Amino acid sequence: MKETLVNLLNFSGLAWWVKISTANPSCTYYFGPFLTPEEAKSAEAGYIEDLKDESAQGIQVFIEQSKPVELTIYDELENSSNETVINPAFSPQT
Repeated sequence: MKETLVNLLNFSGLAWWVKISTANPSCTYYFGPFLTPEEAKSAEAGYIEDLKDESAQGIQVFIEQSKPVELTIYDELENSSNETVINPAFSPQT
């Protein structure tokens, strides 16, 4: 019965999730869904411990009602080069 209610809340975007952002690696993780914010809060310590065991740094935790599309989001900008390459439309040859 509880699982059915959690699934219904999750479908409607009203379920509770533990959202954890890390600075290194630059990621956002979602854990859940949970029926209440208290249930999410009681589960967060285990997720934090797992991330610390994987050497994650700069951990920030949020409890929120949401409906995440992806459970792990990697910051693409962290992995890309800061260099800008300009390809000219034509290159005069001398």
